[in-house]
Amino acid sequence: MSDAPARGVVVAHGGLAEGLVDAVRQIAGVTSEELVGVPNRGLGCEELCARTRDALAPARNVIFTDLPSGSCHLAAMIVVRELPAIPVITGVNLPMLLDFVFNRGLHFDELVPRLAEKARGAIGGNRHSLPQP
Repeated sequence: MSDAPARGVVVAHGGLAEGLVDAVRQIAGVTSEELVGVPNRGLGCEELCARTRDALAPARNVIFTDLPSGSCHLAAMIVVRELPAIPVITGVNLPMLLDFVFNRGLHFDELVPRLAEKARGAIGGNRHSLPQP
């Protein structure tokens, strides 16, 4: 571990941000100092950017968004234009956030690819073939 632990800021549509943060808190016991949600329920770009900025900790941060090129991702990218040291990771899911809270002290060069791989690795499917007549 090379840096002070980062705070995760989840910016997502509807209740997704709060739901993911709540699930991580129940599973891992983290606090709002470690992970916070910013819900987008019909907010305009300026207000979503302001709420995202307000959620950032004074030190290290990682912003997680739900959709690439969605309004939450756009707001995050606007915020980090002013704060380029903050990574933005899109496609947030529960395994990604759990890995984040347990490894948030890693250097961003190691943490960000790790989180992307963890998220990809958690995606799967199960489809059983129907019997042929």
